[in-house]
Amino acid sequence: MMTKVDRRDGRLALAHLYAAFIALALGGLAGLLQVLVRSGSFTLPANIGYYQVLTVHGVLLGLVLTTFFILGFQHAAISRTSGTYRSGSRKAGWIGFWVMLVGTAMAAVMILLNEATVLYTFYAPLQAHWIFYLGLTFVVVGSWIGGGAMIAEYIHWRKKHPGQPSPLLTFMAIINTVLWIVATLGVAGTVLFQLLPWSLGLVSEVDVLISRTLFWYFGHPLVYFWLLPAYMAWYVIIPKIIGGKIFSDSLARLSFILFLLFSIPVGFHHQLVEPGIDATWKFLQVVLTFMVVIPSLMTAFSLFATFEMYGRSKGATGLFGWFKKLPWGDARFTVPFIGMAAFIPAGAGGLINASNQMNQVVHNTIWVTGHFHLTLATSVVLTFFGIAYWLVPHLTGRVLTKKMNKLAIIQAVVWAAGMSIMSGAMHAVGLLGAPRRSSFSTYGDAPQALDWIPYQVAQAVGGTILFLGIILILYIFTNLAFFAPKGEEEFPIGETADEAEKTPMVLENWKIWLTVLAALILIAYTIPFADMIQNAPPGSKGFKLW
Repeated sequence: MMTKVDRRDGRLALAHLYAAFIALALGGLAGLLQVLVRSGSFTLPANIGYYQVLTVHGVLLGLVLTTFFILGFQHAAISRTSGTYRSGSRKAGWIGFWVMLVGTAMAAVMILLNEATVLYTFYAPLQAHWIFYLGLTFVVVGSWIGGGAMIAEYIHWRKKHPGQPSPLLTFMAIINTVLWIVATLGVAGTVLFQLLPWSLGLVSEVDVLISRTLFWYFGHPLVYFWLLPAYMAWYVIIPKIIGGKIFSDSLARLSFILFLLFSIPVGFHHQLVEPGIDATWKFLQVVLTFMVVIPSLMTAFSLFATFEMYGRSKGATGLFGWFKKLPWGDARFTVPFIGMAAFIPAGAGGLINASNQMNQVVHNTIWVTGHFHLTLATSVVLTFFGIAYWLVPHLTGRVLTKKMNKLAIIQAVVWAAGMSIMSGAMHAVGLLGAPRRSSFSTYGDAPQALDWIPYQVAQAVGGTILFLGIILILYIFTNLAFFAPKGEEEFPIGETADEAEKTPMVLENWKIWLTVLAALILIAYTIPFADMIQNAPPGSKGFKLW
């Protein structure tokens, strides 16, 4: 008997997924326009500004697509592994969804009216309309309400099963929810207490350094909020799809706890060239940033151990014989695997960004954008697509057909090819000094700027291939949601290997982990933050450059 997500919970999850894929369609179109403009051979029609399109692309894909998809996936995962939601939790999930949707619409309208062209990072002193900032606040508050529903269900499960470790997928979803709530306190702080009063004209100036510090307190853990659902699929779901077992439940939980601890007190590594922060505190946060390498390597070890154990159980011999035994014809495995492979160069690029000396070379160049597109737009997004290929039919009562399975693998190959060209060109021309965030310019026909143009053309080629990939995934998603044959698609949940150690309950002792997390944040931020307030530079008035 196949365990299914309750249909009422399924509708809640699906609503989030629909919103995510609409954001993918609109944000992807904006991305295509961007790379075409940067190539120098295309001009936007009807007075649409390049930076307006950039803001649409960044906000829709970086914030809206990811947040809606992750919450939808986590609602389904908790309902599947910890039991059907109680009516109060489900109601809270729906309230959170509608609050987020209203906030998204508010922010989107302001961007489209060209009242909020402040780029993805909405950095002060660029000033947007107050409705844009209020809309973003609604998105965050809505996500808290949805996250609260998940935490309530987890607490309910723990009370019913004292002394037992919670289901692994539920535990991972709760870690990610706690990470999100703690991280978004930073962006909520800067928006509520700085940017909203400033954009409403209640105060005339804003402290830019504090605003950016609070943003990056949120901005770096945001990357792990995107990444951890991909890790959930890699750890728990992929083993079941290939027919193997989870290498170690304890190792998976520990890696997630380490991500929670070491992903938040590291925002200064985005501010290494920023004045006003003492080098000692930057050094401390760079050290903490490198600690994140440990759970990443633990994950790589665990995953490939799972793959090798499965391959050897099927008779594989030699060092890499198991590689051939993996189910390469199954899109539910192959698509996330391409995402995993992309994370190797993506992670290496992250180490360069976080290193003080090397950051001086690449900071504010399009190298950073290339890195970002390898991590989020390849590793994370391809894994999300791989999840959608079984989750959407599971929730809609349909099946992934052979034709759609084949098309899904083609889509992933198209995506990987487009991203390799686009991200590769961004990395290369970033090392030649090409700036990020800027539209096409030859800088007065400066020889250095003219050298960048072939790379910008390559970015347009890669971006066009990627847009083809977006059309394919939207076609597959629509098919799985509305047109695929009726049937039962499995929600795969892996079992732990028989020889794995028993999971110690200390891994679910939240008092310990939340105390350590609070201590790390206070150590990393208290003194430099007090320093910023005591030695505050003059505030900045708002600028509107468009």
